[in-house]
Amino acid sequence: MKFQDWEMLATLYETENITQAAERLFLSQPTLTSRLKNMENYYGVQLMNRKQRGVTFTPEGEQLAQHAVRMLYEQRKIEEKLHNMKNQVAGTLRVGVSNFFALNKMPKLLRLFKQSYPDVEFQVVTGWSSEMHRLISNHDVHISFIKGDYAWNEQKDLLYEEEICIASPWQFQMEDLPTLPRIDYYTDEKMRSLVEHWWYNNYKQRPNINIQVNQVETCKEMVINGLGYAILANLVVRPHPELFIKPLYLPDGKPITRKTWMYYHEDTLELNIVKAFVQFIQTIDVKAL
Repeated sequence: MKFQDWEMLATLYETENITQAAERLFLSQPTLTSRLKNMENYYGVQLMNRKQRGVTFTPEGEQLAQHAVRMLYEQRKIEEKLHNMKNQVAGTLRVGVSNFFALNKMPKLLRLFKQSYPDVEFQVVTGWSSEMHRLISNHDVHISFIKGDYAWNEQKDLLYEEEICIASPWQFQMEDLPTLPRIDYYTDEKMRSLVEHWWYNNYKQRPNINIQVNQVETCKEMVINGLGYAILANLVVRPHPELFIKPLYLPDGKPITRKTWMYYHEDTLELNIVKAFVQFIQTIDVKAL
């Protein structure tokens, strides 16, 4: 079987959706379906069943898909080893990045790193921090940039700490927040738990959430346009001095903060590309970017 076939099968196994798999692989759906049919003919078994909103793998398909995942992993490892043997900083660096970091920090960091190491390519996956934690735990990426504290026994570097705050388009008193319109946004469970814990320690009423959006950047724009206040990390609203901002405090008077980390495995530092990138990040004031 060709490498592209393993890649196709592993992607289908992850997405369980032909349309999504075709988009990731930059293939048309008919091309992907044809290649899948050829694979089934080659092995003489049915690999998956099509359903209304995706596919499910047969027991034979499950076995072959898991084999495909292992094959791709071994292929990546040997390619990395060969690049490393050349004693050069080259190849593909796989990075998982939380959403805010991906939008506001990662492009600048990659541009600066590329200036010193032009032969490096990047494979960047973005999403919530919980997903980036899963990716680094499974060795699907070399490095993850993660907001919040997750269970991790390997290497991690603290990049910065930021206050959680109230951002409002108008002057306000903290005791009035339950009656004021609030803009809320979908975020990872750790951030949501932190905010809810603070809220119900200070108020008996539920917040007056009148707009719910998907992304923190959309939430910020709603606040800027005078539609309500929001509870978010300070760096999100730092470029907007026109907003009224107040930090949240714990009962002992300390501000509530959230940390951003770089997670990585100790053994990946044996790769020139990972070692160079980690050392590069350690020299940068990431918060100031």
